[in-house]
Amino acid sequence: MNILTYLIPISLVLGCAGLGFFVFTLRSNQYDDPDGDAQRILSGEYDDKPKG
Repeated sequence: MNILTYLIPISLVLGCAGLGFFVFTLRSNQYDDPDGDAQRILSGEYDDKPKG
């Protein structure tokens, strides 16, 4: 049971660090994509077929 005194604080610190990094990425607008994949997939500009 003594191991829990180490594991619980370590897991809380790692969880808070992960949450902190996630909030940082949200605030730095890393998830903003004004064009979006939904519009790019409908465009013929990004066609995978070779131009013959």
